[in-house]
Amino acid sequence: MTRKLRVSIDYGLCTGVGACEQVCPEVFMMNDEGLPDVLEREPHETLWAAVERAQEACPEEAVVLEWIEE
Repeated sequence: MTRKLRVSIDYGLCTGVGACEQVCPEVFMMNDEGLPDVLEREPHETLWAAVERAQEACPEEAVVLEWIEE
């Protein structure tokens, strides 16, 4: 069984603080509208800890992580 992490942003909650990009720029990048884009929807496991820290750093709880077992 393979475990994957899928990353997304809840744009209904996101206010563009940018904490996710500051913590994990390999996965998040602020766009011209001042909101984060997810560069790696299913990041490599070496980035999972950084993505989890980005989720914790988001004051709006807009970083959504979905663990998938295949």
